[in-house]
Amino acid sequence: MSLLRWFRMPALLLLSLLAYVLPAPGSGLAVLGGPQASSVPQTSAPQVPFPTLPQETLRLFERSRSAVVRLGSLDPGSMAMGLGTGFFISPGGELLTAYHVVSEGQLFQVQTLGGQRYPARLVAFDAAADVALLKVDVPGPFPYLNLSPRPPQVGEGVLAIGNSGGDFLQPREGKLLRLEAAASRADFPQGTLEMDARLAPGDSGGPIINGLGQVIGVVSYIRVDEYGATETSYAIPTVEGNALITDLKSGQQRDRGVVGLVFDLYHDGLTQVPGGVVSRVARGSPAERAGLRGHVRDQTGQMTDFGDIIVSVQGADPQLRRRDPRVAALRRG
Repeated sequence: MSLLRWFRMPALLLLSLLAYVLPAPGSGLAVLGGPQASSVPQTSAPQVPFPTLPQETLRLFERSRSAVVRLGSLDPGSMAMGLGTGFFISPGGELLTAYHVVSEGQLFQVQTLGGQRYPARLVAFDAAADVALLKVDVPGPFPYLNLSPRPPQVGEGVLAIGNSGGDFLQPREGKLLRLEAAASRADFPQGTLEMDARLAPGDSGGPIINGLGQVIGVVSYIRVDEYGATETSYAIPTVEGNALITDLKSGQQRDRGVVGLVFDLYHDGLTQVPGGVVSRVARGSPAERAGLRGHVRDQTGQMTDFGDIIVSVQGADPQLRRRDPRVAALRRG
């Protein structure tokens, strides 16, 4: 399949191929600057009815929507595809999204409210914070959202705009429930905001907007119940001028440290000597060089023996089973 054909694939097919979900045991979101860019001939954008919103929220949505985009990614080698949301933060084409939306891609494309499609390039990212900065290198100016100059406050209303469920740049509203949500797991970003907005895969990377029209966060995770329904949603806080935004705008690319261990989340903590059960060790990784081993399996792939069980790290309990029950069933947004 040619790359040009990929960029024209139906949005619903791309959405079905997103599938960037982290399974969990037990479990089955301004002042706009400049006019909208129009250097590429317009195509008709998908049209769906707006949900019922209070008039003030509807005005905020209509004022903010043109700065938000549908974001697609592609790895030409593996043909791995991703679909999420992003939003412009400058008239020159800089946009923010969640890092996991673009982490496996090499080619990126944004689709604007007016239907224009632009190629984009990855400029900077912080994998631990799950935030990335991309750039559209076509003449602007683009409509954009301002980042909040202050930290958010619990109880304030929030508006998210995203692309979940086959929707195109649709609103989801809610309230900010708490700050500094934690999940006791390494892939859950620090300082995360928790909201009751009912977000879903495809909303990842979209803006969380306060009542002043300022972005207070970037959508990252959702928490689901045993039936897969969203209970609460999570976003990475974005404050204008803080260390994260400053580093991204300076072009820093900060990846995670890699140990090379994959844990068996269904058995860790449940062995005779409780600990983290190693399911698999990545080839050539620091864990392999240290002599750790994963599960033993027969020719059919059935497990015949447990891998190593990590009962302490430098003498301390690794606490792999002590997860916050409020965020035990997490998926990427």
